[in-house]
Amino acid sequence: MAQLFALILLLFSLALPAMPAFAVAPVDFPAAPPEGHVLDSADVLSRASTGELGSRLASLGDDHINANLVTVKRLDYNVDLDSFATELLSRWHTSSDDSDLLIAIDTGANAARIAADSTLLQRLPNSLLDSTAEDTMSVALRDGGRYRQATIDGLVRLETVLAGQEDPGPPELVEQVAVVSNVPTKEETEESNALIWVAVLLVLGTLVPMATWWVFSR
Repeated sequence: MAQLFALILLLFSLALPAMPAFAVAPVDFPAAPPEGHVLDSADVLSRASTGELGSRLASLGDDHINANLVTVKRLDYNVDLDSFATELLSRWHTSSDDSDLLIAIDTGANAARIAADSTLLQRLPNSLLDSTAEDTMSVALRDGGRYRQATIDGLVRLETVLAGQEDPGPPELVEQVAVVSNVPTKEETEESNALIWVAVLLVLGTLVPMATWWVFSR
């Protein structure tokens, strides 16, 4: 009886649809920021990339900025990436005098958001943070989900402004111009061959009946 019951449970579980990936909200994360400045909950960064980005974020501590990176696979249905970044930034706020900065990447949507506390917005205004996430980081995110490169690109732009230099702005989009070629494509060649065969069949369809009539009418 026990074996029959186990078999029924197994068949029932196989019949159920696959459960969606676990959705998360800020309350699902630890109350304190990660020691290594990177919390890769989406598991998209290699160990080397995690260490590299952690060191890069930690270096902002010299500028009195507590910076962290978090990746997520899927957000809860009532949480968007903006509110997620803002709420998690507040959740990870420390009692130190350092300013807080948070880079959040949604790997499911290949989108990024950057949040900063009020003490840092004087140096990194919201317009800069939004442009860095939506224009600078999005290039690498759309290009095959290059999360490490997207984070580095964003940090380079922010570090430039923090150093007192002019904002380099988002990368210029290079328009891909189609190259005109005289060499016919495979589709064009197949279409040309098809037209030739149609013409040959039409000619044969005309000449054969005429030749037949001429032979038998003599």
